Amino acid sequence: METNPEIYEKKLVVEDKHLDKQRHVNNVQYVQWVQEVAEEHWETRASEEQKAGVVWVVVRHEIDYKKEAFLNDELILQTYVGETTHVTSIRHVVIKNAENDQLLAQAKTTWCLLNSTTKKPVKISDELKQVFLQ
Repeated sequence: METNPEIYEKKLVVEDKHLDKQRHVNNVQYVQWVQEVAEEHWETRASEEQKAGVVWVVVRHEIDYKKEAFLNDELILQTYVGETTHVTSIRHVVIKNAENDQLLAQAKTTWCLLNSTTKKPVKISDELKQVFLQ
């Protein structure tokens, strides 16, 4: 069985609304992108049956800011799922400048799978784990 994580990629261009007073991308914006690319990966890869009745929630964000990004920079966001436990998974996100491939930020986020009605943790099945593998 193949166990390599699938790397999901998204490109975007920095807009004025992403900037802070120093005129570079706001740190909070990076966190927002980390969450958005993770959710997009899930929505793209999981079937409607797999998504039914469950929701992922963040229980921990770790993010390292390496370099600044500025207005009109094209960015590449890459994400993949690493270690998975009974009810949590660790998702990695790398944000790079598309023009020069410089690392701008990297994040490690712990997500927990919940029953969407009861809000109680749900076991991550082997079938669900396969969604994020190549």
